[in-house]
Formats: sequence, C-alpha cells, structure tokens
Amino acid sequence: MSSPNGSQDSPLLRSTSRSSQDGAGGTSTGGEGVDRSIEKKTFTPKRIAIGVVVLLTVGALGYAVWSTATGGQALNVDREKLTISTVEQAPFQEFIAVTGSVIPERTVYLDAVEGGRIEEIFVEEGAMVDEGESILRLSNNDLRLRLLDSRAQLAEQESNMEQLKLSMEQQSLNLRQQIAQMEYQIRLLEREHQRQERLHERDLIAEEEYLSTQDELQYQRRRLRLTRAAFVQDSLAQQSRLAQMDNTEQRLQRSYEALQESIEALTVRAPVTGQLTSLDAEIGQIINSGTRLGQVDKVDSYKLRAQIDEFYIERVRRGQTATTQPIGGTEYELTVRRVYPEVENGQFEVDLTFDGETPDGIRRGQSVRLKLELGSPEQATLVARGGFYSSTGGNWAYVLTEGGDQALRQPIRLGRQNPNHYEVLGGLEPGDKVVTSSYETFGDADRLVLE
Repeated sequence: MSSPNGSQDSPLLRSTSRSSQDGAGGTSTGGEGVDRSIEKKTFTPKRIAIGVVVLLTVGALGYAVWSTATGGQALNVDREKLTISTVEQAPFQEFIAVTGSVIPERTVYLDAVEGGRIEEIFVEEGAMVDEGESILRLSNNDLRLRLLDSRAQLAEQESNMEQLKLSMEQQSLNLRQQIAQMEYQIRLLEREHQRQERLHERDLIAEEEYLSTQDELQYQRRRLRLTRAAFVQDSLAQQSRLAQMDNTEQRLQRSYEALQESIEALTVRAPVTGQLTSLDAEIGQIINSGTRLGQVDKVDSYKLRAQIDEFYIERVRRGQTATTQPIGGTEYELTVRRVYPEVENGQFEVDLTFDGETPDGIRRGQSVRLKLELGSPEQATLVARGGFYSSTGGNWAYVLTEGGDQALRQPIRLGRQNPNHYEVLGGLEPGDKVVTSSYETFGDADRLVLE
C-alpha cells in the first residue's frame, strides 16, 4: 500500500494503525503484538539532589546575611560570672614563679678521717653543738700500735743523734789536743833550732845534730798541717752525717705527729657551731676511712635553693633579684648567688641568698614561693592573665563595646608574659575592657550579651 506521497507503508506503521483501530472499536486481542507508551517521572534522584544543594546554598547565604545584619551568633551570659579586665599601659616586669627550699647557708659534713669501731656517742642527732665539741669516739688498735712503733723509732733516732754528737765532740777534742801538742813541740823545736843555728855558725856544734833538729822541725810542721786538714775534713763529714740524721729524726717526728693527729681524729668533733642535723652512727659499728657520718648546719643564716625549668637556663644569671611571697606578712628580697650548670629531669638549680635579715621562724626544708625577675621593667600595653588564653591561644578575645552591654569577638596578638599579665602586641588599646575568664562554655558565639 502506498502512502499519500507515493511511498509504501512499512510493516511497523501498519501494525500501529491496526492497533489504533482495534482500540477504537473497543475490542482487545489480549496485548499480543501491541506496543505500550511509557510515562516520564517528574522527581528524579538527580533533580532531588540538585534541589537540596540549592536549598542549602540559599540557607547558608541567608544565614550569612542574617549574621552580618545582627552581629553574628549571640549568647546571653551573666555579667557577674565573668572576669573583666582593663587593658593598661604600665611597666612590664618579666618574671617567673618558682619554689625555693630553705637550706642552711653553710653546711659542713662529718667524715671519718680514720676508720675504726664506734665506742661512744656523746650527742644525739638534732642537737646544737659548739665548734670543737666531741660528737663520737672511734677505736683503732692498729693505729695505736703504729703510733707506739713510730715513737720507739723516734726515740732510737734521738739516741743515735746524741751518741753521734758525743762522738764528734770527743774526736774533735782529741784532734784539738793533738794540734795543741804539735804546736807546742814546734815552738820548742824552733827555739832549739835557733840556738843550734847560732852555735853552728861558730862551729860549736856538730853538723849532724844541727841537721837532725832542722829535719825534726820541718816534720812537725808538715804533721801539723796534715792534722789541721784532717780536722777540717773530719768536721765537715761529721756535720754532713749529723744533718742526715737530723733529717731522719725530723721525718720520724712528722710521722709520729701525723699518727698522733690520726689518734686525735678518732674522736669526731663539731667543725663549726650549729645544729647536728644528721648522724648515721651506732655503737659497735665499724666505720671505714672516708665514711660520711653526718653534717652540721649553721642555723644563724639560711638560703634558698630553687629548681627552674631548663627553658630559662639562658636567661637566669648570677645577680638577678627575686621577691618572696609574704612570710609572716613581709616580703623579702633575694639575690641569685649561684647557678648550677647541670640539668636533670628538665630542670636546673640556683642558690639565692637574702639581701637583708633572714626571716624569723623559717626552717630547713621549708618551701617558699618566689618571683624571679628575668630583666629590667619596660613600658608596655598589658592585659591581665586569665583562663581565656587556654581557649584562644592568645589569638582573639571578647572585647566589651562602648556601652558595656555586649562583648564582641576580636582578633588580638600577645607577646611575653609573667604570672600576672600578658604583653599586648596588637588588637587592643589601653582602656579596652576584655573578658579574661574562661571561654569554655561560650562555644562559637561571635558576641556575648551581658545581662
């Protein structure tokens, strides 16, 4: 069959036409060989997702516009529960809070100079002692035997010295007697030789007798010279020997005196006047040489020893000052006298001494709170310390408006700090009022409404 335009109908068009006719006549063939039309859905998943995004965007824009118009998210708070501080321009003193422990300004330790057995204890731990007072006594039999032996050696040496001196005197006396005898003989021979010489000139004496006297005179003169030389040499040798023996005696004397001092050291005495704060000794106990027995503290003056975080080790110097919290209602000034270079467990130690009088009633081991200054005061913009810092890190704060009925969130910048103040580097001016108490319950509020 040809279409009006002269083309033949396709089988698909013919089938569709028949289906239309069957439907017009109200008859049905049971759906066999008939095509059905599909209706399109209005709310597809894609359209629903697009709608949700659009609604959220519109809502966010609306909230932003509303926040801008109303000043952001607000939170009503009770003014009485807030801490409000005024920013001020004032001297800023950087210091750190530390705790010092009271210790005596001078402590002298008791060490056993010699070992031995403890025989007596004269005072108890904690007692007040005077310098030189006996604290305990040791016994050491070996040391006593060494002392007796040293004394015997010294006595023997002294005896030898006396014998040598006596021998030297006797020998010197004999030599002097011999010299005196020779001098006497020579004088006699000289007179005889002179007499014989006059006789010899007159040929009144035999030649042999004259020459014999002359030879005897020369012999005695040589003998005298040799005897005098021997006397000098012998004197020098005896003096040298005497000096050696004297040195030996002095050495033995020093050894004996040292042993005597060791015997004296068996009685342990207080080195200074003070308090015997510790004594580790019991009767019958064997003590070795060098063992620490205790210590004596001078209780008329004290100092403080403080531990400081190693973060400040480069900033703490000898001569810096510190102030105590009131002790008996009075603050006391101290000066750093010694900085220990060793760091243990992240801390180092310093010693501080009181500039004036030591506080009455303080005791060893007592803790004292201090403010240690780290530099000279400088003019700066300051805000009081508070719990707000833990929530903001010092990057922002709630600042009161001029009317004082609201506090707006405002960015700030803080610098150095001490236990009382933060240094303000930006965002705040002197006179501004800041909420410095904790912000933990404020959430993300942009402003606080004070009631």
